[in-house]
Amino acid sequence: MTDMSYLDGNMLDGPLRELFAVDLSAATGRCQSCGMVAPVARLHVYSHAPGLVARCPACTEVMLRLVRAPDRAWLDLRGATFLQVPMPLEGRRPADPAGTRPVGGDRRGGRGGTG
Repeated sequence: MTDMSYLDGNMLDGPLRELFAVDLSAATGRCQSCGMVAPVARLHVYSHAPGLVARCPACTEVMLRLVRAPDRAWLDLRGATFLQVPMPLEGRRPADPAGTRPVGGDRRGGRGGTG
């Protein structure tokens, strides 16, 4: 096997920050136990424990655990074989509240307004 160079885990900060800054209820996951693929929003979530436990709606196996403390969180996805997260297309940004221009101002380089 060829020795390949690597970067340390700090390299993941930007990509993971981008990934987890989206609405995960629209993400799709596959249950490790039964193989069902469904949106996270369909999971059955129980909040009676110290954290949140999300179970597969088909087989009731645990797919996700989330525990929060004041200064950190623990996310356990051992019950999911994958989590597919919809990402905005690169370069696309949400419109302003009036829906008239991209966030960040005029992209034409200089003058605002029309023209």
